[in-house]
Amino acid sequence: MKDSVFQAAKFWLVDATGLAKDALHIHVGLIVFFAAALAFRWPLRSWKPWAAALAAALAGEAWDLWDSVAEGRRIVPSGNWKDIWNTMLWPSAILLLARATRLFQNRISR
Repeated sequence: MKDSVFQAAKFWLVDATGLAKDALHIHVGLIVFFAAALAFRWPLRSWKPWAAALAAALAGEAWDLWDSVAEGRRIVPSGNWKDIWNTMLWPSAILLLARATRLFQNRISR
């Protein structure tokens, strides 16, 4: 059965970058987190960039599940959970660090 556009794009990214699919989840999570913060001028301590990364992770996994059902493949929930975990680990760590420390505060020297 032919891969969906989404699956074909993921396989193309794996081939083009030489990264494993798990590594791509990490990169996508960070890209969405920082892009949302920059685009909407949300501070890293806000829940909003984190929620954008979570929405992307959940949408990607929903699409994977849809493709699995459509192609008659077995669904492995632990694999989907691992993908969400990989996507959200660093956005979660950065959110917690931004809230609990001064690491990500703006420092303007005068």
